[in-house]
Amino acid sequence: MTKRSIATVSLSGSLDEKLRAIAGAGFDAVEIFENDLLTFSGSPRDVGHLCRDLGLSICAFQPFRDFEGMPEPQRARNFARAQHKFDLMRELGTDLLLICSNVSPASLGGIDRAAADFRALGELAASHGLRVGFEALAWGRHVNDYRDAWEIVRRADHKSIGIILDSFHALAPAFPVSAIQSIPADRIFLVQLADAPKLGLDVLSWSRHFRCFPGQGDLPVGSFMDAVAATGYSGPLSLEIFNDQFRSGSPVRTATDGLRSLILLEDELARSSSKASTRRLQPKAQSRGVGFVEFAVDEAKARDLSALFGQLGFRKTGSHRSKDVERWSQGHIELVINCEPDGFAHSHYVTHGPGVCAIAIDIDDAGKTMARAEALKALTFYQPVGRGELEIPAIRGVGGSLLYFLEASGKNWDTDFEALRSDAATDRLDAVDHISQSMPYDEMLSWLLFYTGILDLQRLPQMEIADPVGLVQSQALINGNQGLRVILNGSSATRTLSARFINEFFGSGVQHIAFSCSDIFTTVADMRSRGADFLKIPENYYDDIEAKYDLDAATMTALRDNQILYDREGDGEFFQIYTHTFDDRFFFEVVQRRNYQGFGAANAAVRLAAQTRESRPLTIPRA
Repeated sequence: MTKRSIATVSLSGSLDEKLRAIAGAGFDAVEIFENDLLTFSGSPRDVGHLCRDLGLSICAFQPFRDFEGMPEPQRARNFARAQHKFDLMRELGTDLLLICSNVSPASLGGIDRAAADFRALGELAASHGLRVGFEALAWGRHVNDYRDAWEIVRRADHKSIGIILDSFHALAPAFPVSAIQSIPADRIFLVQLADAPKLGLDVLSWSRHFRCFPGQGDLPVGSFMDAVAATGYSGPLSLEIFNDQFRSGSPVRTATDGLRSLILLEDELARSSSKASTRRLQPKAQSRGVGFVEFAVDEAKARDLSALFGQLGFRKTGSHRSKDVERWSQGHIELVINCEPDGFAHSHYVTHGPGVCAIAIDIDDAGKTMARAEALKALTFYQPVGRGELEIPAIRGVGGSLLYFLEASGKNWDTDFEALRSDAATDRLDAVDHISQSMPYDEMLSWLLFYTGILDLQRLPQMEIADPVGLVQSQALINGNQGLRVILNGSSATRTLSARFINEFFGSGVQHIAFSCSDIFTTVADMRSRGADFLKIPENYYDDIEAKYDLDAATMTALRDNQILYDREGDGEFFQIYTHTFDDRFFFEVVQRRNYQGFGAANAAVRLAAQTRESRPLTIPRA
């Protein structure tokens, strides 16, 4: 069975903290990065003992730089350095040294010269019972292509010299990966994996700051692994990630994400191969949409939230049989207000204040989804339920909230509620259009992998939104029938609306929920008649819309009078309006789509500026 490994450089913290996080996540092996060892207070032997105590093997020690093609006296010095590293490796308990291609201006080119150096090094390594792997850096001075590295290894023709393949160094320069298939499996000593977003940077800066785990970026890592698999390679798969976010984030979260990415990659490979696999994940279940959204509040805020729901046209349709919990309904939307003084919702309220504590996803197989989530290291959640009440499968989600999984074929969750009679009214809202969650910027990649790994969600291109006091990165995820849309927002700026939400909410969570309707003008008129009020949009915005689009006078008047925003993509149209922020935490949006797939990104800056004015009134100095 292939060992799952990660390089210590991929995580933040001291070496012992990194190793404990790596072992805790469930990795089998680790690459020890030289700088981590140099800054560790114990000896190499101590590191080896710690790894073995944690159940980790050390699959490689790295890096050894600027070796091949050096003139004398540097060449002799390199062999002396290698002797020292070999002694150190024996103390660590590893048999593989990674040498990356030379970047020194003093180095001399030539395949045969490099091969001769590695042949001589192979003899030295063999005398210690060790191996050396050669990796082509994409910015190497003379060797920057894995095909050249393999030719050097081939000509060295020594059993102790092999090649190390790194997905980033092959894919970032867009080298064809088909040539990998011709490399004998026993000559591949290690395979390193990294993904990356597509960026217009030089490859060195791209590699040093923006690598990420497979599935978090845009590189075709699956194609690279298909080529590796064709060789019959069965050695370790090791993550080597240089990422500023990872180096400043939680090592536990990073390690968990890393293992999750390897599990997903292995599953993808197994499904494309005829070989049986004992590590096969349950297939992704088909999601249909949002089952319900649960809000945790106290009694006072429950009254305020109930009033807002009523203004938006929701009706109180149920009261929990044994708890202080209400159900509010409209169209296919179900909202729950929970002010029970005990249980998870209360704990969430105590920690975060008023807000969304749980989201339920309608899905065709909750059991398989839970099995998949558990295999991907999601945290499951259980709490006692009353007699006759439904226990809904759940995992921990963003900010410690819950993600429930509901099956239409199973026992319905609404059996926990006593039905209430309500006044007959026309349902103006139809469904939850999308849910937007705000989080620290350095958590976005983690939650991206969480959602796309467990659920049948695909990511859309990431957007950059201008807040009046900083930039917000926005990542939309959507399922196949477009019934489930999730947006992840993060900002490294400290004063943006999403950053202020995190501070007010004491953590990540749902910042806004959008509801869909078929006629936004009638819907808003009905809401206003119930006392609803909406975010004020500047007149300048409507002047621009009028100039940009050929809208008739009646439509422009309706947009202005109702504070409705408008966008157009091709023949698609989008209408949206926002409530005021509830208790400085979350807000609601009402949208109407006419053959429109986006989220009104063109209007986001206008909305953010308007919300900023509401939260911090603008003072205009007198002339």
